[in-house]
Amino acid sequence: MTNLATITESPCSADVSWDGVDLPTLAQRVGTPCHVYSAASIRQRIGALQAALRGLDALVCYAAKANSNIAILQLMAQAGFGADIVSAGEMRRSLRAGIPAQRIVFSGVGKSAEEIVEALTAGIARFNVESEDELHLLQRLAAEQGVIAHAAVRVNPDVDALTHAKISTGKSENKFGVGIDEARRWFADSAQFTHVRLDGLHVHIGSQMLDLAPIRVALQRVADFWRELAAAGRAINSIDVGGGLGVCYRAGRDQPMVIEDYVAVVRGALAGFGGRILFEPGRWLVAEAGALLTRVIRVKQGRQRRFLVVDAAMTELLRPSLYDAWHEIVPVTRERRPSQVYDVVGPVCETGDTFAVERELPRCEAGDLLMIRTTGAYGASMASTYNSRPLVAEVLLDHGRYAIVRRRQTVEDMLAGEQPAREWEVT
Repeated sequence: MTNLATITESPCSADVSWDGVDLPTLAQRVGTPCHVYSAASIRQRIGALQAALRGLDALVCYAAKANSNIAILQLMAQAGFGADIVSAGEMRRSLRAGIPAQRIVFSGVGKSAEEIVEALTAGIARFNVESEDELHLLQRLAAEQGVIAHAAVRVNPDVDALTHAKISTGKSENKFGVGIDEARRWFADSAQFTHVRLDGLHVHIGSQMLDLAPIRVALQRVADFWRELAAAGRAINSIDVGGGLGVCYRAGRDQPMVIEDYVAVVRGALAGFGGRILFEPGRWLVAEAGALLTRVIRVKQGRQRRFLVVDAAMTELLRPSLYDAWHEIVPVTRERRPSQVYDVVGPVCETGDTFAVERELPRCEAGDLLMIRTTGAYGASMASTYNSRPLVAEVLLDHGRYAIVRRRQTVEDMLAGEQPAREWEVT
């Protein structure tokens, strides 16, 4: 299902406007590389999800790690969504964007004591607990604060999500969650946790999932466990079904699931559940609503390959280097040109700084504007300043207007926290 504001295109090029904004003019004003996001596209995805969830007692907690720009988080807040966070930094961003603490859930295997205290003080809705050590730490810190922490056990159902190994999270060898046997013991011993109300279950088996089958299996295992706990008199007030819904990175190959079909699987697996169901979509809401604009620096003819060197790099979009991920790359022009085969590479001093290998594109020249598509998730949020490259601008488009939602970092900004070793201390 693709309820997105589309870019009109020929087979090899993109039209020059998106969400009513002229992209060449935008690139001239803002500079390249830059990330652009379509607010209309995000709202369409939000609306599609809300329609599919109609009639359910559901809370959508947007996975902030996908794109944590405050302007994106504000779109989620305006829709009444919450946030799924994995750090205190993401919590602060979410609160600043207007997402109430009561709609924030805290996931992640490495929550520090300082982060837990900050989240308890803020009054977040729930902790998704991933280890026995974390459970005992949460109990101690909540007791010291004199508060009751609501918690869900993140169950690892040992299900292969059929996705990339580096974003699979639901198999027994993954670091996330605990097995059902351990979770069962936690509930049996829950009376000792005087300041933790263990009344929820959580499952998330992976990201960029395109197949409903593993989701169905994982949810069935969680549902069986919920019914077992209910039969034993242990109240479960929420079941968090995670996120991980895939999107289309490569036309003709990626076939994302229809959102109504996904929600139908959740409805079926959790039929009869009287509590609240939490959803944690991230990529599905924002990935296809984003693009990375970049200019060609030069065309370099090597002995065996022709390189298209662009001003964007793995510092702006890590996914191709990290996952060998495919992203469509198109010139932003209406001009028709004969095709050439290129390796599309960035200027970072790494062979891995490569966006595409042997990619057929319209012939390109220095100065041409290109669009790398489907970068709204895990693009800017995974950026770095490697090679002392300042972070690039982020721009929100909305029906013919645009706003810079992250200004381009300067070298001075980047160096601001560094200083010569003037003041020495000894331990």
